[in-house]
Amino acid sequence: MMTTQSADGAFSEVEVRSAVGRFTDFAEVVGVKKPGGKGCWCMSYRDSRVSNEDRPGFMRQLCEVEPGPGVIAYVDDVPAGWCSVAPRSTYRRLMNSRTIPFLDERDAWVAVCFVVRAGFRRRGLMHALLEGAVEHAAANRAEVIEGYPVEVGDGERVDVISGYVGSTRLFEAHGFHRAVPTTGRSGGRPRSIMRRELA
Repeated sequence: MMTTQSADGAFSEVEVRSAVGRFTDFAEVVGVKKPGGKGCWCMSYRDSRVSNEDRPGFMRQLCEVEPGPGVIAYVDDVPAGWCSVAPRSTYRRLMNSRTIPFLDERDAWVAVCFVVRAGFRRRGLMHALLEGAVEHAAANRAEVIEGYPVEVGDGERVDVISGYVGSTRLFEAHGFHRAVPTTGRSGGRPRSIMRRELA
């Protein structure tokens, strides 16, 4: 539990919870609201072969069983943010990646993407989400957790296109260290493997 402050100065309580049993809240943050609209539904890394029509059902099933597909941040009990965190072996795109190498034989958990709803941004929710992701992975006996964020210079801000993977500064603030650079990029920015031992 943490406290955050909005632009108008109001304070709110933030809690991060597992997505298990909370598909409706996940859909509120990540889902496509427009009828017939297309969207990721957090499937880009999991399995992009799943059709747009089948993605909600796929994620609903993941939200029904442990360990679930990630964590949700709630601001005063309103679903406000999302972090996809799960074992690397559950992400087809990462298992076949030519740009993000495996560092050892362990099935590292990966905090692969973040979403914060409009109206809740610039409140530090990505920090709450990442710490919640670490706690969720540890609770599920993960030995190590990784992220593949973009490199951001001092004083630089991350645009939305790059920022969904997080920044190296964000991960460093939560005890992750730079393991190796990758040849991957997001929004034109280089990405590194950031890692934190849990076991």
